[in-house]
Formats: sequence, structure tokens, C-alpha cells
Amino acid sequence: MRKDVREYFLVLEGLFEKTAVTGANGQAYQFDEAVDMSIRMIVDRAALGGKLLFIGNGASASISNHMATDFWKNAGVQAISFSDSVLLTCVSNDYGYKHVFEKPIEMFAGPQDILIAISSSGQSENILRGATAAKQKGLKIITLSGFDENNPLRKLGNINFYVPWSQYGHVEIAHLSICHCLGDVIINNKSKLTEKVECYE
Repeated sequence: MRKDVREYFLVLEGLFEKTAVTGANGQAYQFDEAVDMSIRMIVDRAALGGKLLFIGNGASASISNHMATDFWKNAGVQAISFSDSVLLTCVSNDYGYKHVFEKPIEMFAGPQDILIAISSSGQSENILRGATAAKQKGLKIITLSGFDENNPLRKLGNINFYVPWSQYGHVEIAHLSICHCLGDVIINNKSKLTEKVECYE
């Protein structure tokens, strides 16, 4: 078992070097470049009154709730997660679970908002519908996915982080770490993030 433990953390260590990031047209970005672009996007949109909208299922919903709270409380960026149990049960009962993120995005998303869509598989229909609704409303979109490199969520974002692994635990930890990185860098560099640089699509 000790060998398994060592291998577990070696895989985690290597995942961040292997994480692939692409843009809306499939162009490749370096990981640190994409993180910087994401941060600039968030800061720019927040300055215009925009907010972060998080969506995810299961553990990804937990990441969404956690990070939405961190962004508004610690980074001073308006953020909300659409994983409230009342919202989920209401919308899934009235419209079907595939619509649980699409419907609140249609109702609450504003033109300066950013959607952060998290799905380990990148194939959850409700996440894809949510991202499509955001795209139709003109939002900027950041996606975090894993598993199959050809998953459809990777094609819907302006910035798409793909973790090349097939186990939920590793992918979820990587997604949480990327989200924490975005928030923590904003918190630690507020005075340096005043220059407006719209380098993303």
C-alpha cells in the first residue's frame, strides 16, 4: 500500500504539468499563460460589475460552492453557485435535471458575467446545456474537465482546462487547485491587477 500512496501523489504532482489548455478555436495555451488570462478576465469583468457563476455536479458542485464563497468573501469578486438544493430539486422537478443550470443562467446571467463550468467527464448534459446557455447570452466561459480529451465541454469555453486523467479523485483535486490558484493570485496581487489587458477571446 505504501507504493500505492507514493504513486497516488506522484500522479497528482505530474498532472499540473500535463494539464492542457485550449481556447475557443482550439488553440493551445501554456498553463501559466491560461491562468493569467483567466485572472485578467475575472478582474476585468468584475470591474464592470460582472460576477462569477459556478456550476458542477456531485463533487464538482462542492467545488463550485466552496469557490463561489471564497471569491466573494476573500477576493472581493461577486460569485454564486447554482447548486442550492432547493433550486436543484425545483428545476429538476419542473423541467428535468438536464435543465438545472440552463434555467438559472437564462434568468440570472448578465452580459459581464463569467461562467465557470466544472465537470470531471466533460460530458454531463446539464453542464453542457448550462455552458451553451451562457454562450448564447454572450458570457465568457472557463471550463474545467478531465477523462476523455475529446469531451464536448472543452469546445465550449473561452479558456478550457483539461486534466488528462481518468480517476475522479485526481481530476477533482486538480480542478479545485486551479480554482484556488485563480482566487489566491487575485487576493495576493490586487494592486498589480489594475491594468486592463483583454488577451482572451
